[in-house]
Amino acid sequence: MKMTARGSIAALMTCMAAAGAATPAVADSVPVAVPLDAVKTTLGVDTPRVATAVPVPVVGAPEAPRYHTGDLLPSPILPVLPVSTELGSTLVGTPVPNLLGDPKTDGEGTLESPATDLLARTPGAVVGAPLTMPNGDNFGIPDLTVPKLGLTTPELIGTPTALLGLR
Repeated sequence: MKMTARGSIAALMTCMAAAGAATPAVADSVPVAVPLDAVKTTLGVDTPRVATAVPVPVVGAPEAPRYHTGDLLPSPILPVLPVSTELGSTLVGTPVPNLLGDPKTDGEGTLESPATDLLARTPGAVVGAPLTMPNGDNFGIPDLTVPKLGLTTPELIGTPTALLGLR
C-alpha cells in the first residue's frame, strides 16, 4: 500500500486530535493507601489502616507589580507567586481491644482529616531607588533618598480540620 502526502498529513492530524482529546485532567491530590498487611502477617498483631492523599501543587500566574505615585520602581519588584493545592482527606483507623475490660467492647479508634483547599503565596521583594522623582525646584534633578530594601510576608491560607472518633 502506498501512502500519499495528503494521506500521511490526514493520519498525523487524526493522531494529534486523538492525543489532545485523551489528555487527563489535572488532579488536586493523588490518593495513597499505606500497605501495612505485611506487618500484620509478620508480627501477628492488628495494624492500623492508613489512607491519605498526596497534594499536587499548582503554581498560578505571578501577580503584576504595581506602580505607586512618587516611586521610580514598581512594588513588589520580585513578583509574588500563588501556589494552590488540595490537602486530601486522611483516615487513620486502629483497633482498640478491650476498651472497658470486656471483649464485647472491642472497637476502632479513628482520626480523620477531610479534604481542604490550601493557598500559599511566596514572598516578594520590595526595592526602592536611591533617587526621588525629578524635582522641579532643583532644575529637574532628582534628590537623593535612603534606598529601601525588604520582603513582603509569605501567606498560607487554609482551614484544615481533624475529627477524632471511636466506633
